[in-house]
Amino acid sequence: MSKLKIFLMLSGYQLTWLMCVFGEILYNSFIPGLTWGLIFLFLVFINTQNKRKLIFIVFSISIFGYLFDSILVNFNIYNFESSLYFGWLPIWMLVLWPSFATLFDEVFVFLSKYKLIALLLSAVLGPLTYYSGSPLGLIYINKLFLFFILMIGFWIFLMLFYLNYLLKLKLS
Repeated sequence: MSKLKIFLMLSGYQLTWLMCVFGEILYNSFIPGLTWGLIFLFLVFINTQNKRKLIFIVFSISIFGYLFDSILVNFNIYNFESSLYFGWLPIWMLVLWPSFATLFDEVFVFLSKYKLIALLLSAVLGPLTYYSGSPLGLIYINKLFLFFILMIGFWIFLMLFYLNYLLKLKLS
């Protein structure tokens, strides 16, 4: 994969995250995040070589992530502040998880050579991304210690699932 494509995919995901977060904070609206997320997902889909593999990876990662978030919100470990919900989560999570999952298709492939670093990065950056929403007033963490323990465990599991299963898929 070219460095330009990696940069564009990472930037597209970051822009999706920013639109979701700041759409809620600045405008009390899910529309900026949902709109940009759908555009980003469409652009990734039309520019990928192996559409079946992308769809499988995106659905696998997104379903795990959405279920995990839903369970933790249901048990009041944390809660989101949002203008519109789908189930227990903000509606823009329906595009944020798939947008993040697109990175597993081609961008994170280099991590297969550095499994320990991949696990450490996942264990640190995943929980910190959620935690960064707390000072912004987007997420309210009710049980901080449990939040970090469960988040670290989940993000390690997700990276292991990717490295040991999804990365080895040969869907054509």
